[in-house]
Amino acid sequence: FRPTLASSVALFIWLPFGLVLSLLRFTIGIALPLNVSAPILALTGTRTTVSRPQSASLSLVHYEQNQKGMLYVCNHRTLLDPLYVAIVLGKPLSAVTYSLSRLSEIVSPIRTIRLTRDRVKDREIMDKMLTQGNLVVCPEGTTCREPYLLRFSPLFSELTDNIVPVAVDVKVSMFYGTTASGYKCLDPFFHFMNPNPSYFIKFLGMLPQSQTCQGGGMPKIEVANFVQNEICNALGFACTNLTRRDKYLVLAGNEGVSPSNDC
Repeated sequence: FRPTLASSVALFIWLPFGLVLSLLRFTIGIALPLNVSAPILALTGTRTTVSRPQSASLSLVHYEQNQKGMLYVCNHRTLLDPLYVAIVLGKPLSAVTYSLSRLSEIVSPIRTIRLTRDRVKDREIMDKMLTQGNLVVCPEGTTCREPYLLRFSPLFSELTDNIVPVAVDVKVSMFYGTTASGYKCLDPFFHFMNPNPSYFIKFLGMLPQSQTCQGGGMPKIEVANFVQNEICNALGFACTNLTRRDKYLVLAGNEGVSPSNDC
């Protein structure tokens, strides 16, 4: 909100309550199983809206040997995106991320693996995780607050034909749960400091085989662009060619590498 006198007074009045509420929500989220913590978090004021197509099956892939799990591809609003996807699906998921604080990695209630930004190594990591179950990936490579999507990395499109685009949006009233130059480990705390943080998650159904690399022979970049457009249309956002590097150069004056803030 704009820093008017009234809104600034409201913020400072809310701040001590927000700090306590954030710690409570964070503790509930990491200490309890997902199916237990979700309704309790709802009672504290968090809101989650889920939309899924009637005709599409979003159940677990009952894979046999050498058959891969489902790959959920979503845009990236906060570090909590994969966690909320896991909560609303009620399924065991793993997540990969390009940037994660040590604290978030340790306390995450779902399995979370860091990517290296080495294309060959990252593909091996993601391919291995898909053989072990379902996976969530955010191809933007970084969070974006504004109503547009950064360019999608096409790496995910090479891994499997079992691709489900997921549109994610977040509504907050006081604090952003993302940072470009601060401490990334504080992002979930700032998100939970909001009185009623809201998540909107829309599953768009499995990608048609004709729009995949392996099944339809589509180029990987075209697949990535198709998924980006599907998510943009679902959210009413705009697609861009801006990359993760572009974002950090504009907002933080660096290329997104800040080890000193990785707590």
